[in-house]
Amino acid sequence: MIEAGRIPSFILWGPPGVGKTTLAQIVAKKLETPFYTLSAVTSGVKDVRDVIEKAKGGRFFGSHSPILFIDEIHRFSKSQQDSLLGAVEKGVVTLIGATTENPSFEVIRPLLSRCQLYVLQSLSKEDLEELIQRALKTDVFLQQRHIEVKENAALIRYSGGDARKLLNILELVVEASPLNTDVLITDEMVVKCLQQKPLGLRQGWRNALRHRVGFSSKAFAEATPMLLSTGWQE
Repeated sequence: MIEAGRIPSFILWGPPGVGKTTLAQIVAKKLETPFYTLSAVTSGVKDVRDVIEKAKGGRFFGSHSPILFIDEIHRFSKSQQDSLLGAVEKGVVTLIGATTENPSFEVIRPLLSRCQLYVLQSLSKEDLEELIQRALKTDVFLQQRHIEVKENAALIRYSGGDARKLLNILELVVEASPLNTDVLITDEMVVKCLQQKPLGLRQGWRNALRHRVGFSSKAFAEATPMLLSTGWQE
């Protein structure tokens, strides 16, 4: 569909950290179309209408419909979801919704019927191992240290198939190592670090890592074809 230059509106349903936002950004980049994003947690009907008006004003004949990405679309109320119907049906915007909840219960039927539904699976052990290697080679912070992953079972186990959580744990372990020393990562070291500094207490740098240009927008995007080949099901 992407190669043909036309995609329908669709919803990505899957657990956290499997690349839903990244996939939406890749689609927009491939199609070279404007990309608008809203969070269902902080946006209301007015925000939706404002984006739709922008999309109408910036649309040129023969161009692709702008993409409207709504994160956590299951948090939108019925009235908020209703406000999307006309624009989606007329092709004013191409809707890409992301949710961790079953859309059959959380998305209104008229909107769901206008969208394709794709299910993303948690990343496999092989996916996560590849992601670790990509991070070590491309992440700006991690490149500053000499790091050897001797054991990765704990990294993978505690990530729970969540790529973002895996990267958070990896950085936490490296941060815990003395500066100007080599970092040898073992299962025991990972467990010890997580006991001392639970991830839930480090939300600030977790968000910084998620949005860091040095890794998330480049290397994580490069890893996304792996998600398509291993965890993308229609």
